[in-house]
Formats: sequence, C-alpha cells, structure tokens
Amino acid sequence: MSTVNNGGAPDNRKTIYGILIAALVLTWGYIFYDKSQTKEAIIGLETKISNVDSARLAIQQEFMNVSAKADSLTKDNIELQGDLANKNADIQKLKGNIGAILKKRNATAKELAEAKQLIGELNGKIDGLFAEIQQLKGENLQLTNANEQLNTEKTQLTSEKQNLESNLTATRTEKKQLEEKVDVASTLHASNIGINAINIKGTGKEKETTTAKRADLIRISFVIDENRITPSGTKDFYVVVTAPDGKVITEGANFTTREDGSRPYTNKVSVNYEQNKVIPVSFDWKQKDAYKEGDYKIEIYNNGFKIGQGVKTLKKGGLFS
Repeated sequence: MSTVNNGGAPDNRKTIYGILIAALVLTWGYIFYDKSQTKEAIIGLETKISNVDSARLAIQQEFMNVSAKADSLTKDNIELQGDLANKNADIQKLKGNIGAILKKRNATAKELAEAKQLIGELNGKIDGLFAEIQQLKGENLQLTNANEQLNTEKTQLTSEKQNLESNLTATRTEKKQLEEKVDVASTLHASNIGINAINIKGTGKEKETTTAKRADLIRISFVIDENRITPSGTKDFYVVVTAPDGKVITEGANFTTREDGSRPYTNKVSVNYEQNKVIPVSFDWKQKDAYKEGDYKIEIYNNGFKIGQGVKTLKKGGLFS
C-alpha cells in the first residue's frame, strides 16, 4: 500500500528501501558464496599441489635409493670392461634422464609418472648388471681356484721333474764313471815283449844279430794277456820306436795317449782279439835307412795307455862280425 505525502503524491521510499535491502542481501550472499567457492578451490589446489609434492618426494627418495645402489655397484666394480661397461654407461645415462626430470620445479604429474617408470627400468638394469657381475665373479673365482690348482700341480710336476733330472744326472754320472772304469779296465796288457834284430841271408835264411850294419829288420813280439772285460773284436796297438838319436821314427801319423796327449807313432798293428784269451802277437818293422848302433826304445800302446816297452841295443860291428 502506497502512502501519500503532504502534497498528495504517493510515497515509494519504502519500496525502494526494500529493493535496496534485498539487493544488498543478495550481494552479500553472492560474496559469501564466491568466497566459499574460492576457498574450496584454493583448498583443492593446495591439496593437489601437496599430492604432487608428496609424489615428487616419494619419487626423489626412490631415485636416491636406486642411485645409491648404482653408485655402490660402480664403486665396487671400477674396472668394468666390454659389454659390462656398455651396460653401466646405459645406467648412468638413464640416471641423468631421471635426474633432469626431477630437477624441474614445475614437473607435471605425467613427467613424474615417466620418471617413476624410468626408475623402475633403472632398478631392473642395476639388478641385471649386479647379477651378471656376481656370475662373472663366481666364474672368475672358479677360474682362480682352477689356476691355483694348476699352479700347485705345475709346482709338483716341476719338483718331480727336477728330482728326475737330478736322478738322471746322477745316473748318467754313475754310468759315465762306470763306463770310464770299464774303459780303463778293458785296456789290454802286453807281456813277454821280445825285440830281435834279424839278418836275412841271400838264401832267405834268417839269423838273429846284434850289430847295426847286419840288421835288415827288427822283429817285435809280445803276448796279449787274457782280459775278462774286453769284448772280442779288432784291437789296435800303436808301436812307438825311438831311435838312438832320441827321435821317434815315424811317417808323420799321430795317435792320442791318455797321459802324454798326441804322439807320433812308428807302426799300427791291428789284432783280432778273443775275450779272455791269451793272444800272441808278432810283426816285423823295417826302416828305409840303415840301422844305427845304439839303443832302440820300443813302446806299445793300447786304448791310449802304454801297456809295455823294451829296448834293443845294436852294436857297431867288428871286422868279421
């Protein structure tokens, strides 16, 4: 109902006041509602940010644990080579990629999810490399043990070889000493040495003489005593004749003695020897020039040893000798 003022016009102030009051109430209601919505939005955003931060922290912690695991593996196995080195390089590269994502201040949930996936992949690679290294260490240990066993066996074989070589050397030495003893013992001995100057008549008849001018040859004879060690076979005897002037009568040939080294010899006689038999030996020695008066020294050698000697003296012949 409208009121009438003193002038007779209706009074609308109450209506206007009512409208203004209603508008004010609605405005305050909207403000209160808008604040409520904004607060809820802020709370939701803060919750979302908090969740993202919590996820980031969890992922970072997981990454730190896996990184420590990778660093420990690398530290304990510095000298990785070949395929293992390549796998370690892949792990380090993957660590770098994950670290780059987590360093982003405004990393999205998608990026964090990718980082988490990469961490799982990294963890798998580390476990795989660790398992492979452990396997190789086991194989290396087996090889080391086998090598130590081989070295032990080698040492034993070397020791046995040295013992065998030592025994073999001793055996060879004993054999050589025995052979030397047998060699010396097999030297034949000459006895009953005879030295005769022979004069040969025109008829061919032989007659012993003591004068130099009548001597046509010298006959040397001796007996080889029995020897049980010397085997049967051809044996060589070297005869050295020293003339009255002290010089050996020789044609320039030498032989080796055990005591005096190399010596010239006058004649070499080969005898068919029978083991443990007494063998008589006789041969004639005739020089180109006439025999001289004086002593002719006769030495007989076998196996490098002097086995007998004798002297024949030829005199200066008289008028009718």
